[in-house]
Amino acid sequence: MNCIIIDDEATARAIIIQLCSNIPSLNILEEFPNALQAIKYLNQHEVDLIFLDIHMPDFTGFDFIQTLKNPPKIILTTSDAQFAIEAFEYDCIVDYLVKPIALPRFEKAIKKAESFAATTSNTTENDKVETTSGNDLYVNIDRRLIKIDIPSIYLIEAKGDYIYVKTEDKNYTVHSTLKKIEEKLPNDLFLKIHRSYVINVQKIIDIEDNSVLIKKDVIPVSRSNRPELMKRLNLL
Repeated sequence: MNCIIIDDEATARAIIIQLCSNIPSLNILEEFPNALQAIKYLNQHEVDLIFLDIHMPDFTGFDFIQTLKNPPKIILTTSDAQFAIEAFEYDCIVDYLVKPIALPRFEKAIKKAESFAATTSNTTENDKVETTSGNDLYVNIDRRLIKIDIPSIYLIEAKGDYIYVKTEDKNYTVHSTLKKIEEKLPNDLFLKIHRSYVINVQKIIDIEDNSVLIKKDVIPVSRSNRPELMKRLNLL
């Protein structure tokens, strides 16, 4: 994985570089003392993973994430443990490392990042999700193509290598990825509100802070996806 490091402390950057040297799959492209320099770099280059400090002068790590339209995977590296809950409201954050970082804990974070990358990129013969004209979605379940009425879908949840499609009449378990099925759904009806959830916005019953209620399901809304949800509902 191609990586960059963003941390205002040179010693902290050097430690991350040393940790990365123990993992052959990591390739450090650049290191930056502040987020603004990194943004300029990302406008011209693609990376797979960012090691990001939270506390930096003028521009925090969370400020930086909110500027990215399609952020890569991010591992937070910080001396402050109190933002862990807030951090995982962002879909792109795969782990939260508190300094000083031990190599075994670092390796665990990298495996998690690699797992996320594999989940979004790998496809198999069972991962067939196709649409026809009109309101029908076809999914491959046990080598059978099953037709689902798209407007009846109210929630899609990702769990590991499977997605759960919940409809007004029946629920389906499909061996696929959330990204793959999301691409086949109409944008005017469906919205990804969390790394593990896509919802039918017309089925929302209630909104409270960082969650929405659909049927009897309370679904979390990540901080990064909340503005788009509010915009879609004309609440901004």
